[in-house]
Amino acid sequence: MKRAADGLPGVTEGTSYGTPALKVGKKMLARMKGAATVVLPCPIEEREMLLQAAPAVYFETDHYRDWPLVLARMEAIGDDELGHRLERSWSMLAPKMLSKARRVGRT
Repeated sequence: MKRAADGLPGVTEGTSYGTPALKVGKKMLARMKGAATVVLPCPIEEREMLLQAAPAVYFETDHYRDWPLVLARMEAIGDDELGHRLERSWSMLAPKMLSKARRVGRT
């Protein structure tokens, strides 16, 4: 998971709910839910599209249904797609100063 976040400034490794996680600032960028599943922030509308477009990759459980998160199967997501999802999450969650610095190419 960490390799897919290469190039995203300010990403650190930590834990969330006792599992390995990537964070930007104090916000969860992604976290492992067991060895086979990653939890990714995702707007609910976008999550619905992902669930329909790629059900072999993305899924939800009752627990996550009301949260802006999507679950992904690690063996199915692929490095490029995981990198894209992490970049989308980073864009939503990164502190404004870090995001601005990246846009102007200073990081």
